[in-house]
This record gives sequence, C-alpha cells and structure tokens, in this order.
Amino acid sequence: MPPIRQPVPLPSPAPSPPAPLTKPASPIIPVAGVRREQLRDTFDEARSEGRVHEAIDIMAARGTPVLAAADGTVVKLFNSEKGGITIYQLSTDQKVVYYYAHLDSYADGLTEGKRVRQGEVIGAVGDTGNAGPGNYHLHFAIWLISDPKHYWTGVNLNPYPLLRGASTIDR
Repeated sequence: MPPIRQPVPLPSPAPSPPAPLTKPASPIIPVAGVRREQLRDTFDEARSEGRVHEAIDIMAARGTPVLAAADGTVVKLFNSEKGGITIYQLSTDQKVVYYYAHLDSYADGLTEGKRVRQGEVIGAVGDTGNAGPGNYHLHFAIWLISDPKHYWTGVNLNPYPLLRGASTIDR
C-alpha cells in the first residue's frame, strides 16, 4: 500500500496592490465667475502651527455663489474653528471628497444627505473661521479616500492643476 500523502499547503495569495491613485472627474471652478487665469496655486504654502495648506484659496467678493465642483452628496455641514462654515461633499463614486471652507452661508435647502449636481449653488463665499475679517475667499480642497465613512481623511490632491483645465460658470 502506498504511503498516505500529506496535503501540500498552498501559498497564501499575494495581497492585491493598492488601487492606483487617479485624478477625479473634471471638477469645475467652484466659485461663480472666477476664471482659470485668476487662480493661484497655494497648495504647498505654509500655514500657522507648522501646517501646509493642502488646498487652494479662491478669492472672490463676499456672497459670491459657491458651486458644487462635481456631482455628489453632501455628507457633512460643519462649523469649525479653522474652517468656519464648511461643506464636505462626497463624489458619486464615493472615492473623492470636495471640501469647501470659510463660507458666509449655505444655500437655502442644503442639508446633509442632499445630492447635488455640478454647478449647483451650495453656499456663498465668506471669511468665517480663521480666514480673518474681510479676507473673503473659498478654501477648496480635494482628497482621495478609501472609506466613505471616513470622509475627513485621505490623500490630498492639489486642486490647482485640476481647476486650471476647468470651466467657469457665471451665476
């Protein structure tokens, strides 16, 4: 009788490589009437407490409409010490967060869970949070996320090159 062969353990499958970082769908400039030429790259600029900006500031008059940069869902409306009146918007594929800060106000009817369309008015430019009185602008950030339940964390992308190819909407 031949000897009983012991099963040979199969090697564990290699872990899947992380998904490559891809840029989000083409966002529009999220401030009505601002043209590409008016944008300034402030992504790598130093900020207080040793921070790096990791966003861009889009200068505009107080009350200028802030537009949804892309289609998605508002996941959080928040008032923070640094950002003031803010909006966190999740992309339709749930892989990208668009962050809007220093707002003067939200658009009428804007609520958490509301689906918004690219170009829809979601707020107004302001100077809330640590922007400083009269320093009216939209602090705009984009980051890639791996878990939509943790929308506040991710890999920051520089919005400047994405918006330099974007369209302008007048409202």
